[in-house]
Amino acid sequence: MMDWTDRNCRVFHRLLSRHALLYTEMVTAQAVIHGERGRLLDYDATEHPLALQLGGSDPTLLAEATRIASDWGYDEINLNVGCPSDRVQSGCFGAVLMTMPHVVAESVQAMMAVSPVEVTVKCRIGVDDQTPEEVLPAFVALMRDSGIRRIAIHARKAWLQGLSPKENREIPPLDYPLVHRMKTEFPDLHLSINGGIATFDDVRAHLNHMDGVMVGRAAYHQPWDILGTADTLWDAAPDFATPVQAAQAMRPLIDAHLASGGRLHQFTRHMLGLFHGRPGARGWRRLLSEGASRANDRAEALAVYDAALAEVSGG
Repeated sequence: MMDWTDRNCRVFHRLLSRHALLYTEMVTAQAVIHGERGRLLDYDATEHPLALQLGGSDPTLLAEATRIASDWGYDEINLNVGCPSDRVQSGCFGAVLMTMPHVVAESVQAMMAVSPVEVTVKCRIGVDDQTPEEVLPAFVALMRDSGIRRIAIHARKAWLQGLSPKENREIPPLDYPLVHRMKTEFPDLHLSINGGIATFDDVRAHLNHMDGVMVGRAAYHQPWDILGTADTLWDAAPDFATPVQAAQAMRPLIDAHLASGGRLHQFTRHMLGLFHGRPGARGWRRLLSEGASRANDRAEALAVYDAALAEVSGG
């Protein structure tokens, strides 16, 4: 979800669900140590509960990045051992670490030694020619022995040679039964499932087997369908009955963003799928796609947003 789940996206998603755990974009340990920390780590207090997702393969660097991030007050630090992006392969982190489980074990132990909050792991069921039925149970057992208590498992193997990151999200077959078996074999761990989960009904079905469900692209492209009723999983009433109400509630947040010098498209690029499959969705997307980046001032930007809102609210 790099370049997608930025601060503005998370503020929008938090508006839709008060309880869902949100994740940052993956940030490399080197970037945290040597980069512009405020830009990389700052967030709005309303985003809690929020997990910082780190990438890296050097235990010392990951521990230092975790120590630095502790000042920001995240609720969880997550080590990504699942992303198949070319950028992470060349940096020796992400899914390629499935071939180096002892490096992962050393890394999480170093992170836990300095972290005031829980350290968790996100992984794949295997990579390339690995046999998931052998690799995944061994990996989960090693993480448990290293002190990890929560793991999110993407139910696809990653092919690091021959498939693009996009193809790695679509072509390798999903093996939900294998991931479900991990919960049976490791009942003491909090295990979540990820990958190909496209509807809220899918979420509920997986919760019959797992402790949690991680939803990425479906929550981004169809946010209302996934997040609009997510709080019912915590026996809480959603704040909004319709996506129109949610879009209306976003207006003052967007206005404040504009007043502070922000641009409309920085929020609305994450909101294009809010009305997916509903009347007026095409007009909403078109007006925001064409007008948000062109708006030159606050008044013009709000006029664009109001015109898009009229497409879906009958105004």
